[in-house]
Amino acid sequence: MASDAAEAERLEAERRLVERAQSGDPDALRPIFERYADPLYGGVILPRLGNPAAAEDVLRDTFVTAIEKIGTFQWQGRSVYVWLRQIAVHKVVDVHRRTNRAGKLLAALAEELPQETERADGADEALIAAEERRRNGARIAEAMAALLPRYQAAIRLRLVEELPREECARRLGVTIGHFDVLLFRAVRAFRKQFGDRDDA
Repeated sequence: MASDAAEAERLEAERRLVERAQSGDPDALRPIFERYADPLYGGVILPRLGNPAAAEDVLRDTFVTAIEKIGTFQWQGRSVYVWLRQIAVHKVVDVHRRTNRAGKLLAALAEELPQETERADGADEALIAAEERRRNGARIAEAMAALLPRYQAAIRLRLVEELPREECARRLGVTIGHFDVLLFRAVRAFRKQFGDRDDA
């Protein structure tokens, strides 16, 4: 019975803090953030990411979003933790989505690079290929960053998102023929950027 009363008191305190925040006092959320930072970080975010630095970023972004959207929060008689947890999970999903896109980008662009490694047999070939991909990863990202924005967009739309040529052209506001030329030039520019770094 005492625990029920304590829980009711805690929820009422949270409700008052939320009302203060919705009235324009963002500092009112500080006690809530301090209470739920560890459960969110250790119980929700870190297990899903496995990277402490990324988990800290997601926790911070979760609290920033909570402050920005507190005006839309509707009290339903349960802990604000449920809402914060939902925000955190969405942030984690966004991180995985970005990571997957980056991985697809590296894989797609790696296909555009000349194969310089001598062929080997069996496991040796797999190990050499894996090491080459690892070394090239950072250089691929640097080469992409050096491209014109439209070149980056063309590569991402076609090679990463694997959209049809018609859709790529529509999103970039060009004809299909123009898009084909744009993609060709983008890949050529990428290979030149990658090659320039290779010669350095």
